[in-house]
Amino acid sequence: MSTNISKQRRDELVWKIREIRRFISAAPQDENTGNLLAYLSELEKDVNGKKYGLVFEEHREEIDEVLDTHTPVLTEDAGLYVDNGGQMNFLIEGDNLAALKLLEKTHKGRIDLIYIDPPYNTGAANWIYDNNYVDGNDLFKHSKWLSMMKSRLEIAKRLLTEDGVLICAIDENESATLRLLLDEIFGEAYEYDCITIIHNPRGIQGKNFSYTNEFAYFVIPKGDKIIGERRLSEDEIYWSPLRNWGGESLRTDARNCFYPIFVKDNKIIGFGDVSPSDYHPSKNENMPDGSVAVFPIDANGTERKWRYARHTVEKIINFLSVKETKGCYDIVLGKTFGTYKTVWSDPRYDANGYGKQLLNSIIPDCMFDFPKSLWNVYDCLFSVVAKRSGAIILDFFAGSGTTGHAVLKLNSEDGGNRRFILCTNNENNICRDVTYERIKRVIANEDYAASLKYFKIEYVPITERMYYEYADELLGHIRELVELENGVNFTGNDKIAIVLTDDELADFVEHLDRTPNCRKLYMGHDLLPDEEQQAAILERGIEISIIPDYYYRDLQER
Repeated sequence: MSTNISKQRRDELVWKIREIRRFISAAPQDENTGNLLAYLSELEKDVNGKKYGLVFEEHREEIDEVLDTHTPVLTEDAGLYVDNGGQMNFLIEGDNLAALKLLEKTHKGRIDLIYIDPPYNTGAANWIYDNNYVDGNDLFKHSKWLSMMKSRLEIAKRLLTEDGVLICAIDENESATLRLLLDEIFGEAYEYDCITIIHNPRGIQGKNFSYTNEFAYFVIPKGDKIIGERRLSEDEIYWSPLRNWGGESLRTDARNCFYPIFVKDNKIIGFGDVSPSDYHPSKNENMPDGSVAVFPIDANGTERKWRYARHTVEKIINFLSVKETKGCYDIVLGKTFGTYKTVWSDPRYDANGYGKQLLNSIIPDCMFDFPKSLWNVYDCLFSVVAKRSGAIILDFFAGSGTTGHAVLKLNSEDGGNRRFILCTNNENNICRDVTYERIKRVIANEDYAASLKYFKIEYVPITERMYYEYADELLGHIRELVELENGVNFTGNDKIAIVLTDDELADFVEHLDRTPNCRKLYMGHDLLPDEEQQAAILERGIEISIIPDYYYRDLQER
């Protein structure tokens, strides 16, 4: 029988605390003895506290002090607005903890995928904590990193949909502690998959090994299959003839499997109808439009059959390819999608060629260290949202904007309407000169159908002030929250309008002729149109959407 030594020591310590309490309780009572008894209760509580899991020194950041006395608000930099149609995306400049607290008001339970690439805490003074670089000599470098991550991941969990996924990139410095932290925050309702990604095939020399990889933790709700299938590379695909072979593979065995497949420029462009039984074509027949009709006829001229009937073959067109031999065409079938493996080694994950060099091709001489490979992030996103065409993707360590770039690329390839929200600070003008500039140029260079709003986080002081004393200040920033939550733009948009005060409502109704194209009115939750105003709005076919009162409700309750 094993002995729990730690429990034995705790029990002994608790016994000693109780003995001290008994001694103090028997002494004459005054204010000091009361305080001592309270201290002992706190001490006993700590001794009996958490005994398994991640234990670390918790730290408060400067932003924690700011948020104790201020509430964050959003202000748009209208001069940085990018308008190229499509979905509205958002870039938020400022501390990401403040940004997350705002997003908790607008996007709680609405984010499909969170992808983050936080500081790796390598000890090389590559990230700042409370205006000081954290280096290898900092005795609390791990606990500072964990404190920073915990406060943000706790909110991140609340932002995810029921089937939402968190992906966190990391290297060996904090991989083990991150895994424990994720387990503590997300719990048993999630599964945790660690993917190894070869991002530097040349290797980064360590004392004993050259590091070629980093990791990506996928935090996935347990239950239904959520991760989709990956595209296989050409050398991974096993191709087999679509034409059947064997003794029971003749045309007469399945008449609905004998039909032409039209090929042009070595690509399948369509399928013909099932051929009549009295029609006997040659293997390939030239068509008037320059295409070739390919039939399931073997080299000996025997009429065989395709492996799939005419009414189902269109469903597998993405798995078909054309093989040409001496001017003759054969159709081959290959599985082009497969289960993701736990090691990703595509050469395009190379952070130098598809990260740094790609970024420099977009922004020449860009001063940004270690941008992610576009394909690294793209494949992470694809694995989760390939079939979620309207997904919302959040990255609150946005850095150079690779996540936004990957979302734009994915939408352009499959016609999706996914939108992104990026958050990053503006240290060394990163947000303005790198993140924003990259997204703006990618949209312009690739003519992506996408728009972008640039918000900055500001702070309204609230300490020792009654709510009504700063309510008007908060009211001035409601428009940005409505835009963020609904993915819309009020500026220059005659199809939507917003009213937040009785005077604005009265003016809107009085001058409805000014907005003949308006189809939706966002109205403050505390406004109550009279019967005449209500009738006038509805007569114009304008839908009323009530702005929720939860944006700043918590402040009213202080």
